[in-house]
Amino acid sequence: MLKPSSPIQYLKGVGPAKAELFAKLGISTVMDLLRHYPRAYIDRTTIGTIASLAPAQNCTVMGTVVGFQVRPTRDGRKDFIMVLSDDTGTIECIWFNQPFLQRVFKVGQPVVVSGEVGYYKGKQLKNPVYEILAKEDQELIHTGRIVPSYRLTAELSQKVLRRTAKRTLDTCLPLIRESLPQHVINRRKLLSLQDALRQIHFPDDWKNQQRARERLAFEEFFYFQLLLARRKRRAQEPSRALAFSTNGVAFTSFTRSLPFELTSAQKKALEDIRTDLSSRRVMNRLLEGDVGCGKTVVALAASLIVADNGCQVAFMAPTEILAEQHFDTASRLLKGLEVNVAALYGKTPSKKKERILKETASGDTHILIGTHALIQDQVQFPRLGLIIVDEQHRFGVLQRATLIGKGIFPHVLVMTATPIPRTLAMTLYGDLDVSIIDEMPPGRRKIITKAVAEGERVKIYEFLAKKVREGRQAYVVYPLVEESEKVEQLMAATEMAQKLSRHPILRGVRIGLMHGKMRSDEKEEAMKRFKAGEIDVLVSTTVIEVGIDVSNASIMIVENPDRYGLSQLHQLRGRVGRGCHESYCILIKDRDMGEDASRRLGILANCDDGFKIAEADLAIRGPGEFLGTRQHGLPEFQIADLVRDGALLSLARREAFLLLENDPELIHPDNGAARRTLNELRDLSSALPSA
Repeated sequence: MLKPSSPIQYLKGVGPAKAELFAKLGISTVMDLLRHYPRAYIDRTTIGTIASLAPAQNCTVMGTVVGFQVRPTRDGRKDFIMVLSDDTGTIECIWFNQPFLQRVFKVGQPVVVSGEVGYYKGKQLKNPVYEILAKEDQELIHTGRIVPSYRLTAELSQKVLRRTAKRTLDTCLPLIRESLPQHVINRRKLLSLQDALRQIHFPDDWKNQQRARERLAFEEFFYFQLLLARRKRRAQEPSRALAFSTNGVAFTSFTRSLPFELTSAQKKALEDIRTDLSSRRVMNRLLEGDVGCGKTVVALAASLIVADNGCQVAFMAPTEILAEQHFDTASRLLKGLEVNVAALYGKTPSKKKERILKETASGDTHILIGTHALIQDQVQFPRLGLIIVDEQHRFGVLQRATLIGKGIFPHVLVMTATPIPRTLAMTLYGDLDVSIIDEMPPGRRKIITKAVAEGERVKIYEFLAKKVREGRQAYVVYPLVEESEKVEQLMAATEMAQKLSRHPILRGVRIGLMHGKMRSDEKEEAMKRFKAGEIDVLVSTTVIEVGIDVSNASIMIVENPDRYGLSQLHQLRGRVGRGCHESYCILIKDRDMGEDASRRLGILANCDDGFKIAEADLAIRGPGEFLGTRQHGLPEFQIADLVRDGALLSLARREAFLLLENDPELIHPDNGAARRTLNELRDLSSALPSA
């Protein structure tokens, strides 16, 4: 008797040889096959007659092959022509430059074809999808219904996969055990697993296909969220973290003496953090907000709560430039408070480093800011109470874990300036509590954004020269999307820096260059000169290194903007507009840019809300492209879709967290299916993103 775990080779019509082909699709067992969902469907529910077909109509017809030929063309192609007949007439089917089809068809074969009707000396189907039918198939699988179309591998046809899936459903489906708790199925009015598997492969109608898809997508989301809920619960077990008083001297003095008032969004985020820090549960919170929304101020306020309670803070940033920026901000805003702030980088001189390490180990340093240098063994914190990680996706899981290991259940606050759509945040950071700062400080000017044609370059340079004469500064940025493009883009940026230096319109404008091939000290020197006003225009291939706060920089020129995602462009744009001057982002469109790219740039030009831009970016590019090649931890759902299934994800998350709240160990008999399924998915937990 076959079981869901049985090797697929024991299915009728498969055997060892075909099993190897199925293995290339990741199908090794009966259950693997049932979970190999169709990627699309062909609607053959209505089979028309040949006589009833009209030009420009999409149709499905069934008939008999009455003849075929290979017809040479003047340009050297060899087109295959097949004539199909039914009781009402004949139609010519043509496949361009596919002469091999003469070995596929035989006169007298029953064939079903689907495609768009054209007209050339009579009605014609061009490159139609076809199925050659065996007598026993005609009413079962290939026609007269909504027909599944699967992802294939070489030497494995739709016909074979379709027939194997149908046979497996007929023989093995009664053995499939339900994977969701019945009370969840009832509450959410979901199909049973057996019904969902049958309807996803061979749906009775489109409504049942949609219900099957929703059930299976819900299940994927549910168990991923259940894993996140369990990890979050374990991380926040009571009596593990230090509970802090949140009204200490330094914190109170800081919030009262700020030269500006916090926005309501900042106040709400800070209140969330204060609540976390005052409990004995370990804080694991994501602070999300657009560039310039004031996350650093909130993080410093949290740091002072910890310092007031005699504990220490480790504040880690991905680059030395960003770490220095945080140190400068902290030194300025915390001046006058009895709080010791220090900075540790890879380049820190030995004597200074030795002193910082000693003061940190003795507890004299309250806040230590730095790069990955903070995770080195010689950095010791006697009372590490809070870890802050900026742009956390740029650190590996082990780096963060090493830093957390320097304390005893320290609280963790991670920050990102990339607005992340809600569905993606629930997946990437589902085990974290989330605070969003979706409000800009008052007085922050809107950045004027224009997409300009390549032919307007002279006008752009005239505008640039005018603004430099007024005392402003500018960035010119080239995209660096793939590692393999480094040399090409380096040459382009270097050439552009030289052209700008020689351009008559820009005579007297001081041009600087920064790229990824430069040593750290060279990049640092270029940024220092730019910040000091010794460079007017900085040409760069890199993105993150220009993240330093230069309030006088008011112009951002982006070459080849179509090579960035919208969210990346929005982050780039946020590097200007940080001072009191009118700021501009100029996107130079390539001559060959398509309509889709122009439409995307139009979205950016007309919207300055990072979250709305991120939603549009996610819808256009999908999760993988949105996150970029550096992101890890995004699960590969087989049928669930983060873009279209946001509401379903919210429901699944709610059910998963509710289940663990009511039955943390899943010991209730009603939750046996969840416990069993979760045990089968143990390997999935290794793929979970980590804070």
